[in-house]
Amino acid sequence: MNRLFAVVNVLGKMVLVFGLTMLIPLGLAIGSNDGTHLVFGKSIIVTLGSGLIMSIATQRFKRELQTRDGFLLVVLVWSALPAFAMLPLLLQLPELNLSMAYFEAASGLTATGGTVLSGLDALPPSINLWRGEMVWLGGMGLIVLAVAILPLLGVGGRQLLNAEIPGPMKENKLTPRIAETAKGLWSIYASLTLVCIVAYKWAGMNWFDAVMHAFTTLGLGGFSSHDASYAYWDSPLIEAVAIVFMLIAGINFATHFLVWRAKSLTFYRYDSEAGWYIVIVFASCLGLAFYLWFSGVYTESLTALRYAAFNIVSVATTTGYSNTDYSLWPIFAPLWMLFLSGFCTSSGSTGGGIKMIRARILYQQLYREIITIMHPTAVIPAKLGRSVLANRVILAVLVFLFVYTASIVLMTLLLTLSGLDIITSFSAAAACINNLGPGLGDIGPATTYASLTDFQTWVCSFAMLLGRLEFFTVLAIFTPAFWRK
Repeated sequence: MNRLFAVVNVLGKMVLVFGLTMLIPLGLAIGSNDGTHLVFGKSIIVTLGSGLIMSIATQRFKRELQTRDGFLLVVLVWSALPAFAMLPLLLQLPELNLSMAYFEAASGLTATGGTVLSGLDALPPSINLWRGEMVWLGGMGLIVLAVAILPLLGVGGRQLLNAEIPGPMKENKLTPRIAETAKGLWSIYASLTLVCIVAYKWAGMNWFDAVMHAFTTLGLGGFSSHDASYAYWDSPLIEAVAIVFMLIAGINFATHFLVWRAKSLTFYRYDSEAGWYIVIVFASCLGLAFYLWFSGVYTESLTALRYAAFNIVSVATTTGYSNTDYSLWPIFAPLWMLFLSGFCTSSGSTGGGIKMIRARILYQQLYREIITIMHPTAVIPAKLGRSVLANRVILAVLVFLFVYTASIVLMTLLLTLSGLDIITSFSAAAACINNLGPGLGDIGPATTYASLTDFQTWVCSFAMLLGRLEFFTVLAIFTPAFWRK
């Protein structure tokens, strides 16, 4: 129990920090007089009060976190913060019940972008800003933000970062101190967001939409302030800006940090994922554009390229924007896009899925197995860049793929058992685990998740958290070994 109390002490501090982030929409509510200032005021009081109670009640258990504590804290943070984030939605929108409000908040904080809301154009601006801010905070990860702050409170951050961040960032210490690493990553993230805001404004958005959509573009979590998403503007220029920044957000932010620190673009060339990521996305854009033009969906090749490029980049980067209802395209097109969402983005980016680095390792292992069948005595090392991969790394990736696939199958079966059709069930499971957002069928880009039952909504909420924490962080705390002294 002492371990749990120590973790709750840190959780309380993080809830306090999270409560302060609601001051931004509160400021907009007061400035725009949109009638939600009391909603955010009450939410802030409840959040800060809860964080303060947790911190004070467990103060005597305060200590440096161990590795297992970090895993437990990460799971608690990502499970508990949506409960506080949903408060403004519950208080302002009486049509939402608990499961729907939690889903919306979890979708934001996990940068998934699936929504249960309609009538977004009529929502108070502060509510839409809060939805966008949740995506922005969750995109890079609240844990990384907390790592930059908690050392000031006497809490170490290495265990938290290792539990939170997947891929090569676990091994690369970008700066000597972990807090400086987190601050550096957030500096890059914030700077790119500011540039994106200016670019959107230049392209034709108003300032509010520019801020809202910059938050969700860099966070790769496609919440919009309009029901029609990017079809609202029908602007190729705005879509081009979105494509550029979605592609940037899909690259490892550690690479962006190294490029910024060294003032050299060569780090992009040496990134083991970036080249494959760009090539696969661009090839898919060209191929699908030709397919849509050849199939007669669009009579003009440039029109086909416009719609194919925007929606492929959006789905492949697990953002979830749309500028047309691509579920009406021939079924191959949306299925290919859904497939891309499973692996395209880089580790250390704000995207979801298994990440490009694991896809590359799986491809190399497939190649090794084929060659070994033909030449049993051949020794073929698996490499990532110039580094030879240890067999334990390959085994870990294979296990991860098994868990990923099994999770999609299990979630699909649960949703089908509850009454959903197979297309909606499968796409919902894949979209939520990949942190994509919109799926196909009843939850396509032109609809929302509002039609799901409470049980189905909770299944999808759990799937989003499971995918955001990359499975093992969650599964570890359910093992008996985790709780042994």
